[in-house]
Amino acid sequence: MGAGVAGLRAAIELASAGSVLVLAKNELTESATQYAQGGIAVALSDDDDVALHLQDTLDAGDGLCNAEAARILVEEGPLRIRELLDWGTSFDRHDAKLSFTREGAHSRSRVLHAQGDSTGREIARALQAKARKLKNISFCDFEFTADLRLRRGRAQGVKLVNERAEIHEVSASAVLLATGGLGQVFRETTNPSIATGDGVAMAFRAGAELSDMEFVQFHPTALYVKGAPRFLISEALRGEGARLRNMEMVRFMPKYHELAELAPRDVVARAIAHEIEVSPSPDAVVYLDLTHLKSNLVQTRFPRIYATCMEYNIDIATDLIPVRPAAHYAMGGIRTDLHGLTSVPGLYAAGEVACTGVHGANRLASNSLLEGVVFGARAARAMREEMQTKRSAASNSHPVMGNGKDGSEHDPASLEKSIQQLRDLMWMHAGIVRDEKSLRHALEQLEAMRTALPAPKLRRQCEAHNLLATALLITRSALARKESRGAHYRVDCPVHDDAHFKRHSLVRQKENVRFE
Repeated sequence: MGAGVAGLRAAIELASAGSVLVLAKNELTESATQYAQGGIAVALSDDDDVALHLQDTLDAGDGLCNAEAARILVEEGPLRIRELLDWGTSFDRHDAKLSFTREGAHSRSRVLHAQGDSTGREIARALQAKARKLKNISFCDFEFTADLRLRRGRAQGVKLVNERAEIHEVSASAVLLATGGLGQVFRETTNPSIATGDGVAMAFRAGAELSDMEFVQFHPTALYVKGAPRFLISEALRGEGARLRNMEMVRFMPKYHELAELAPRDVVARAIAHEIEVSPSPDAVVYLDLTHLKSNLVQTRFPRIYATCMEYNIDIATDLIPVRPAAHYAMGGIRTDLHGLTSVPGLYAAGEVACTGVHGANRLASNSLLEGVVFGARAARAMREEMQTKRSAASNSHPVMGNGKDGSEHDPASLEKSIQQLRDLMWMHAGIVRDEKSLRHALEQLEAMRTALPAPKLRRQCEAHNLLATALLITRSALARKESRGAHYRVDCPVHDDAHFKRHSLVRQKENVRFE
C-alpha cells in the first residue's frame, strides 16, 4: 500500500516472487515523494565517507537513533543510488560528475538533487518506469485501503473502499504498508492532502506496536501567503546561503545556534516560532532572504520553488519569502525490525510510516528518500524469503475499524468541520512547543471526538477516524515523554532526562505508553 519511493522500490524487489499489487489512494503520482525537494543524502563524493554520514545521522537523532539501522542506511545507500542511476534517474551533474550539495547538520556535501529541487519526483518517475516494465506488478489507483484483513492474527489482505463507496477485499500472502506520513493531523503542514496517517492507524487497530510517535519534525520554512498551500521552501536554500530575518529585518539565527541557518531543523523551527511569538504583529512571519545571491543561480538551482512562488507574485531572487514552520515528517511510526517486519505476522512497513529508529528523535535532512529505497528493498527481500518457506491460505475478512455514530446520514460539511477542529487542536496544543497542560487539554478534546465522528463507511469518514487515532497516539506519547529531545520540546521539561527517557516509546492497543 503506497506508491511512493518505499512502495515502488519494494514492488520492484518483489516482482520475481509472484504477483504484486501496488495500491494508491489517489493517482499514482500523488505521494510525499513527489514533493521531496531537498534531495537524497549519500556518501559517494570524494571527500566523504559512510562513517561521517553515520555520525551526522546519529548526531541529528539526539541520542535516540538505532545505531544498527543508521549503519544499514548509510552503508547500503550507495548501492541503492547506483541502482537508481542504472534505472535512469537523472541526478544533477557538473562537468559530467554527480553534483553534491550540503544541507543543515551535514558535515560534508553529500546531497544529490534532480532538476534542482524536484528530486523526489524524478526518483519516483524512474522507479515507476522500472516497475511498469515488470510483468508481475499491477497498479491500482484511487483505491482507499480502509483496513487490514486478519486471520488468526496474521495480515492476509486488505479491505478497500473506492470512490463510489464500494467495498471489496483483496487477499495476499503478505502486506507492506508504505503509506507515508501523517502531516494532515496538524493545521499547518507541508504534506499532501493524502497524508492522513492511514497506515499508522490501520496497523494500530490490527494490534501492531508503534514507536516514537511523539517525534514529529516541523520544517522551519513553509511558504506563508494567504490563500496559498503551505508549500515547502527547501532547506537547500539555506544550504546555498539564504538567511532568515524577523519582521524587523534582523538576522536572528546566529543567536540561537552556532550553525545559524544550518542548525538542526528542530532548533530552527523553534527559533522561528519564538520570533513570531514575541513579534507584536498578529500576522507575524519571518523571511527567507536570498537577495544577496546571484539571480541566475537562484532560478536555475530552484526552478520549482521559483515558479511556485512567482504564482503568488514573489520573485525569490529579489523578494523576501514569508515563511512559518509546518508539520513535515514523522520520525515515529509502526515499529519494525531491520527487515521491515512489524509485530503482526505477515505485516511489513517501510518508509515514513515505519519506525526502525533510524532517525531517532530528529531526522537528518535528505535521509528520508534514502530510507525509502534502502528499507523498501530490505522489507521486500524479507517478504520474498518468508514466502519461499511459507504459503498462506486465503482468509476471511476480520474487520478492525473503530466505531462511531451511524454514518447513514452523510454530512460532509459537518465532517470537515470536525477534521478542521482536530487539526487546529493539534497545532495549538501538541505542535512545535508543548507542555503538560496543553497536551492534557488536547487529549480530553480528542477523546470527546470519538463518539462525534460518523461510522467509517465512506473514504473521508475512514480518514477522519485515522486522523483521530493518529492524533491520540501522538498526544499520548508526548505526554508520556517528560523531557525535551530532538523534535519533541516541552517547556515544562526543557532538558534531556537520559536516565528515564533515552529510550524509545512503545504503545499498542489497550496499553499505556512505555519506554524501552
